[in-house]
Amino acid sequence: MTTSMTARELLIYLSCHYEGVWNSIYDHIKKKKRVELEEVRNVNDNLPSNAVTMLDGRDYPNILKKCSRPPFVLFYKGNLSLLEDESRCVAIIGSREASEYGLKMARLLGEGLAKAGYVVVSGLARGIDAAALEAAAPYGKAVAVLGNGLNVNYPSCNRELQKKIERDGLVITEYPFDTRPDAFHFPERNRIIAYVSKMCVVVEAKHRSGTTITIGCAVEAGKDVGAVPFHADEESLCNQLIKDGAALICSADDVIYEISGRYPRSEKEEENTE
Repeated sequence: MTTSMTARELLIYLSCHYEGVWNSIYDHIKKKKRVELEEVRNVNDNLPSNAVTMLDGRDYPNILKKCSRPPFVLFYKGNLSLLEDESRCVAIIGSREASEYGLKMARLLGEGLAKAGYVVVSGLARGIDAAALEAAAPYGKAVAVLGNGLNVNYPSCNRELQKKIERDGLVITEYPFDTRPDAFHFPERNRIIAYVSKMCVVVEAKHRSGTTITIGCAVEAGKDVGAVPFHADEESLCNQLIKDGAALICSADDVIYEISGRYPRSEKEEENTE
């Protein structure tokens, strides 16, 4: 039996010990605080889910290492390979209190992108997030990023959707197991959504919205930003983003064009070229 621990084991232990709080983990490492080997081993031997650390090479989403506060550990259930290719990942985000129009557009974008082979990334909040993920889930192309532990269903209304994505897609978080949702977790979660995606598309949101945090992270990371136009007589972050230079998005094809530089050909067009 070895009498030392690996750096990977230490990161997992610290993440569990400090419930994923980045500053606390960093402070512990910086001050070289001591830990008990037996405690570290016990935590690592009894992990109830998969975990990938920033020391794990290709398994860890490389793009996250460019983040100013890269997650030390990511806990997950499902298919981690969905995050291998950043150019195939699209964040679809927006309001929890979405209109029927917003929900319809989120579903159209989610399904259209998933059918075209793109991965839809979002939080698991009510409204736009859930609508987009639910539409992408049947194609195995949904990635839900949580602001709590994997053993917690938040919000409870999305319990079944979370289970479905765990089975057919990917659910991922920097917060271990039973960690409850906290207000500061969600801005932290948003940086992960932005960084792992090639493009962030806002479907519906108000000016004063948590969505602005995700967009800020996306701009910081040099990602493309798109927005679905909203009613001209209502307050709309989407319309303001379009005025500021974001791509105007009306369909999944528009997203694909912004990412790839070309519109996908329809089946009819392909038949005509044969």
